[in-house]
Amino acid sequence: MPEKVLLGPEPLTAAQVVDVVRGYAPVGLTDAAEKNLAATRLHIENLAHAVTPTYGVSTGFGALATRHIPVESRTALQRSLIRSHAAGAGPAVEPEVVRALMLLRLRTLASGYTGVRAGTAQTLAALLNADITPIVHEYGSLGCSGDLAPLAAVALALMGEGEVIHAGQLKPAAEALKQAGIEPVVLAEKEGLALTNGTDGMLGMLLLAAADLHRLFDVADLTAAMSVEALLGTDRAFAADLQALRPHPGQAKSAARMWQALQGSKIVESHRGPDCNRVQDAYSLRCAPQVHGAARDSLAHAELVGDRELMSAVDNPVVLADGRVESNGNFHGAPVAYVLDFLAIPVADVASIAERRTDRMLDKARSHGLPPFLAHDPGVDSGHMIAQYTQAAIVSELKRLAVPASVDSIPSSAMQEDHVSMGWSAARKLRKAVDGLTTVLAIELLTAARALDFRAPLEPSPVTGAVRDLLRTKVAGPGPDRHLAPEIAAAEELVRSGAVLDAARLEV
Repeated sequence: MPEKVLLGPEPLTAAQVVDVVRGYAPVGLTDAAEKNLAATRLHIENLAHAVTPTYGVSTGFGALATRHIPVESRTALQRSLIRSHAAGAGPAVEPEVVRALMLLRLRTLASGYTGVRAGTAQTLAALLNADITPIVHEYGSLGCSGDLAPLAAVALALMGEGEVIHAGQLKPAAEALKQAGIEPVVLAEKEGLALTNGTDGMLGMLLLAAADLHRLFDVADLTAAMSVEALLGTDRAFAADLQALRPHPGQAKSAARMWQALQGSKIVESHRGPDCNRVQDAYSLRCAPQVHGAARDSLAHAELVGDRELMSAVDNPVVLADGRVESNGNFHGAPVAYVLDFLAIPVADVASIAERRTDRMLDKARSHGLPPFLAHDPGVDSGHMIAQYTQAAIVSELKRLAVPASVDSIPSSAMQEDHVSMGWSAARKLRKAVDGLTTVLAIELLTAARALDFRAPLEPSPVTGAVRDLLRTKVAGPGPDRHLAPEIAAAEELVRSGAVLDAARLEV
């Protein structure tokens, strides 16, 4: 069982988020969190009974914020808020996205700035620990005033309403809570807003994408090195002294990884002498560290934003330590939305340069002696021809997904919410882009490994040879009748799981 993650005033780390979301680490509240929750809740209860209305406590919401709500109607108000806001539509999003949404909302509740009762926060933690995942739909968030419809779907499950996934089955929330021994929450003043007014969905998807992209950019360095080797390219362009002339940290790392991957290659050594008539390699080979490195540096900036968000308490209104309840604009998703859009650009470009390397290995005129399309018997079979078509189709889609969502805004709530971030949409398309890059790299991996086979009896480097051997064991079928679709799927899994990187054992 992974180590328990305790939530309180201190920020979570991105690694802790991944541990809970994907590793099912249990969660709980710190003593400091429970103390702060009790203190801020006391402020809310005092304001709830005051003569002067307080937004979110004794009034309506959004464009109805000026309407005072009598005490006897406030439980109904909270229930109505959640039911009306749980208005999402479209297919259900992935369970890991919902778990991230739940955890990050719990993190803000535990910060002590929202005014919810400790029991409400503890019930949300209990849902995570029992692996009860509410059904959250694709559409319904504008990335401002919080990921409203997605968060409301979670709050609905806390109330024992709606549908959830529990023990691998779709069932009513009330049934799942009963089976897990969890008592549904009857929401009190302010709690409906506190459960729905956050940027947790888009932040969760950013953190998960960042974890995936670290692995994928590492894989891209490896597949690029294999392609350089297969195409009789040189490793000299990746030398550290040349890279130091342009000191971008991501570029230095990618170049060092490619350099290391190619050391000891008999294929590279075979054309290093004075008889080689190659002046310089194509850009897709020679400039791989520059492209991959820029992607790494873009990711580093996005992670900086994610870390700042993990230190934030996003709610409106917030309860301050002196008891004031203040409205604010921290729920606006622009900081997260921009980097979600930003990351879609390098994802598309890393895939694009990988596709160019793949195409070069399949073209007899540019592959320096490889058979057309790497076919076993050119003319009888088509080799990897259509695998490159698949790459091309995905790269074209990735370019469309790189068009930013955050430049759009559609006013809502009777023009009260007249500028929104569309950050949820930016996050959704980034997830699709990450999947697309996975497939593109898997196809380059398969193609480069096959090309290395055609360079026999010359042997590849120990690093690329180990990766090729892994593919021979787990993926590649013999002879002209290879069925590429299952091979691509198997290679995708090796990329997703990190098995390819484990085989390479690069130290950089």
